[in-house]
Amino acid sequence: MRKSFTFELENIEKDTWRVFRIMSEFVEGYEGLNHIKKGVSIFGSKRAKPTSPYYKFAYKTAFLLGKAGFSILTGAGPGIMEAANKGAKNSGAESIGLNILVPEQQIPNPYASYILEFKYFFIRKVMFAKYSKAFVVFPGGFGTLDEFFEALALVQTERIPKFPIILFGSNYWKGLITWLKDTSVKKGCLEESDFRLFKVVDSPQEVVKTIEKFYKYK
Repeated sequence: MRKSFTFELENIEKDTWRVFRIMSEFVEGYEGLNHIKKGVSIFGSKRAKPTSPYYKFAYKTAFLLGKAGFSILTGAGPGIMEAANKGAKNSGAESIGLNILVPEQQIPNPYASYILEFKYFFIRKVMFAKYSKAFVVFPGGFGTLDEFFEALALVQTERIPKFPIILFGSNYWKGLITWLKDTSVKKGCLEESDFRLFKVVDSPQEVVKTIEKFYKYK
């Protein structure tokens, strides 16, 4: 029993110090990103190659958004994130990378001109949501889906104001959307109105138009 009690005390001490690490990450994030007024977060697979059509679309999307006066935020990694940071940088816009510290080290791509590093995924996601006017979600895996669904949940539950959540690539996303409609709606887990929380587009120009229309920038 004594050994178990000692182990519990050690865990409590570790958890207590973890709180301070969490607090410091929040402070660094708020201070580092507080100047951003028109940010757009772009998500997508880190495995996308420069030859991929979606890589090229992500570059063009970020470039056009940058020219329209938006700052671009990504997860700082390769693939779609690299393409978006590159497009932002080449447009003259602020190119921001929110890097995550994971066991398989993610080296920030060279096109993110401003980088913040996070140990905790949940803090990083708070920063994306707080400093973005829109989310643009390109094809990706679990991490990309996590960002997409968390944003939908926050808007649906009115924890944050409604903002544009855009899926890029109808051909990629159609299977997921069909499943949600044929299964989740029919089982009563979702309502048809929930599908108005996001929009599916197939061109960089549609992305810019959707965001500008929502905020009536033009």
